[in-house]
Formats: sequence, C-alpha cells, structure tokens
Amino acid sequence: MNLEIISPEKKVYSGQAESITLPGLNSGLFTILDHHAPIISVLDKGLITYSVKGEKIEVEIHGGFVEALNNSVSVCIE
Repeated sequence: MNLEIISPEKKVYSGQAESITLPGLNSGLFTILDHHAPIISVLDKGLITYSVKGEKIEVEIHGGFVEALNNSVSVCIE
C-alpha cells in the first residue's frame, strides 16, 4: 500500500509499506494492512511503526490523524 507521513515541517516518508501500526487516541494501537477498510482516526502521542521490505521503521509522534482509503494511507503528525 502507499504510505505518506507528513508534518508541518517536512514530508517524513512517502512510498510503499507492508504494514503500519499507529497509536489511536481512544482505541490504543491498531494496525493497517494491505486493502484495509476505509478509516479516519485521531492519533495519540506514541510511535508509528511501518514495515518496508521487511525492515521496521519507527517515528515518534505527539499526535495527529490518519486516513486510509483505496489502499493509500495518509498520516499527518505533530
């Protein structure tokens, strides 16, 4: 799936990812996989972890939101 992570300062990542784990504000950690159902969620402080070609990458965030639609995931972070 396509993943884009942006902050007010810069584009953190733009490319393909196999899975994305995010800190949901009310539901705690949740994972988005290929062809996930559409979702919009507010994010809490914590770590975003995503996998690219088997390598796990972590990004610390202080909040934000995520939208997954049509196998594309957009994450706006603070």
